Amino acid sequence: MAKLIALYKHPEDKAAFDDHYFNTHAPITAKIPGLREMKVTKFTASPMGGETPYYLMCEMIYDSAEDLKKGLRSDEGKASGKDLMSFAGNLVTLLIGEDA
Repeated sequence: MAKLIALYKHPEDKAAFDDHYFNTHAPITAKIPGLREMKVTKFTASPMGGETPYYLMCEMIYDSAEDLKKGLRSDEGKASGKDLMSFAGNLVTLLIGEDA
């Protein structure tokens, strides 16, 4: 399994972010070929107390690193990336990982 993980910092307008993320961005991303599963987590607290540095995380799971690469290169993957940069380019950190 390979994962593309998106970590989002806290947006200034959480309601506007959520509206765009869940109603526009997530549906675009869900159409990427080879995407097996998409898990979204909203962070609520830190074990040390206080606000977390991140607001939301999305794990996009693929069967293999090759499937992930193909998905990102697809028209749907490019559309997702373009949309991401339009509303959260300054908030997002993207990481690629594999299950250990």
